[in-house]
Amino acid sequence: MNVLVTGGAGYIGSHAVKMLQAANHHVVVVDNLSTGFTAALDETTPFYNISIHHQAQLTDILLKENIEAVLHFAAFSLVGESVEKPLKYYHNNVEGTRALLAAMQEADVDTLIFSSTAAVYGEQRDMPISEDASLVPTNPYGQTKKTIEDMLHAMHVAHPNFNYVSLRYFNVAGAYHDGSIGENHNPETHLIPNVIKSVLNDQNTLKVFGTDYPTKDGSAVRDYIHVEDLIDAHIKALEYVKKHHVSDVFNIGSASGYSVLDIIQTTKDVLEVSVPFEKHPRRAGDPPVLIASHEKAAKILNWHPTYTLKDMIKSAANYYEKRR
Repeated sequence: MNVLVTGGAGYIGSHAVKMLQAANHHVVVVDNLSTGFTAALDETTPFYNISIHHQAQLTDILLKENIEAVLHFAAFSLVGESVEKPLKYYHNNVEGTRALLAAMQEADVDTLIFSSTAAVYGEQRDMPISEDASLVPTNPYGQTKKTIEDMLHAMHVAHPNFNYVSLRYFNVAGAYHDGSIGENHNPETHLIPNVIKSVLNDQNTLKVFGTDYPTKDGSAVRDYIHVEDLIDAHIKALEYVKKHHVSDVFNIGSASGYSVLDIIQTTKDVLEVSVPFEKHPRRAGDPPVLIASHEKAAKILNWHPTYTLKDMIKSAANYYEKRR
């Protein structure tokens, strides 16, 4: 299948490119390199350095490359920044996706797999969270993703031949099994890479925000998924849409929660090092527990996470060790 990957030079997108290619798909990448790196791509991969806002150019690419489906990862995703700069997020995430959908419509491309987020749920009481939970995002990042999901649904209603799957997931971690690509954000806001980097670089002091939550050890609990498991879900979703010509929404998660202190302890065990950290007050808007149910994905997509927390930390550490 000829597949376009938007944001294909980024962390998650570059893993999608590798795994799609390994599954014998022909992959084309669009990325404006605002957060991505061409080094994450094989030099033989067709690459277009443009923004998804450029609708006419996107249409030309879709037609030229005979694209049959799109995996859409191009988005800004820093929650804190979205609170400070909401218009930046609405312009990039929502308007960019509108332009992409318009280009797809012009080029008669009828399949989209959307990288959504569990941030669309906001704060929920019942755990693990199911797809039926109310959508009450608490920050502009989550709001933009919900708006895009609404737009996709509206497109499907207006044009029944257009089908999509939205995948909602929490924290993605780990690196490709051979260590060739991994997480490389600047600034890095994710816990696991920051824990590992604090060990590899003494100048990076690890900060733990909140040690008084109503959890087993007082630190916040989150759901983590290995990036290769996540892309496996995207590929299964693509196959599902193409086979059944339907649209749907799935959570992608481990259904297991790990606390911040669990992450620190597991890193100690895996790397056999001490992990000093500083305690800081809770950050505003951080709920105590967020865990996603993946029962629906298991039943319909036959998807199950295969990597453990130790696997995530080992693969991420391997990637960073190779870059030292």
